[in-house]
Amino acid sequence: MAASKKNVAQTADNGSDSQSPPAFTREQDLQALRDMLLIRRFEEKAGQLYGMGAIGGFCHLYIGQEAIVVGMQMTLGKGDQVITGYRDHGHMLACGMDAKGVMAELTGRRGGYSKGKGGSMHMFSKEKHFYGGHGIVGAQVSLGTGLAFANSYRGNDRVSLVYFGDGAANQGQVYESFNMAELWKLPVVYIIENNRYAMGTSVTRSSAQTDFSKRGVSFNIPGEQVDGMDVRAVKAAGDRAVKWCRDGNGPYILEMQTYRYRGHSMSDPAKYRTREEVDKVRHDQDPIEQVRNRLLAAKVSEDELKKIDAKVREIVNTAADFAQNDPEPDASELYTDIYR
Repeated sequence: MAASKKNVAQTADNGSDSQSPPAFTREQDLQALRDMLLIRRFEEKAGQLYGMGAIGGFCHLYIGQEAIVVGMQMTLGKGDQVITGYRDHGHMLACGMDAKGVMAELTGRRGGYSKGKGGSMHMFSKEKHFYGGHGIVGAQVSLGTGLAFANSYRGNDRVSLVYFGDGAANQGQVYESFNMAELWKLPVVYIIENNRYAMGTSVTRSSAQTDFSKRGVSFNIPGEQVDGMDVRAVKAAGDRAVKWCRDGNGPYILEMQTYRYRGHSMSDPAKYRTREEVDKVRHDQDPIEQVRNRLLAAKVSEDELKKIDAKVREIVNTAADFAQNDPEPDASELYTDIYR
């Protein structure tokens, strides 16, 4: 399968670097900008609240990876499902979940999506077809494969998107899921968000095969590498993968080559890489700046772009205020949603 142009992961040339992704319309670029800015500003605010002590426990930010989930959401139809790991706030927002409910869950308030009892890694929305948010590394892969099995069994033409990272790609349950998905030709797109460092170890030190698009070769699952910093490349690859699955051909693997600007979690100082490396990616490949520059070149005014950012900041600030002032769950909530 064709790969997108060489990108942040510094992959080997496979002869397709000259290909450019299909251009977006002005409206598509504007929507992508809004959606990615919402994730970026939300995560920045979440980081601030964590530093203030308003958010406890673990908090894994999606800053730098916004183009992946925004581009993939553009490929989906009504009823298609999304499931991911614990770096999940961006996925929730891209699925259309309310920023107030997501932020309130981070601060443990009753207005949160899990009534303040789940926190950062455990949020769901049946209405938005978002199935978590999972704190166990790789657990979402088998669950997402189960969603695809249910779709196949019901014959409903839906596709399941299963996101996981380069670290989780080494989990055994991932390959058990690959095997079953191909045997039963399940409609599932496996999206490996390769941000190069997993929990803090470079993929070059932890993975014998660093081309994650090839992880399905022994199961006859096609895959491709994608520039996960370019929302256009993501959508183009996503369109191919989703069509492949919806047409009844079985699973598909997309390796999204991306980069997170922050550490693995808020407690990670990220000393395993240099500040110069991070700054270079920010300067050369930031997903939001790429869209912004295209819009400026298309004669969209700086003032209009500033208004978009201001509106996004207003949404995020409103969510933060709600999340800090909404009441905490009643003590009786400790005994609800418990299954024996």
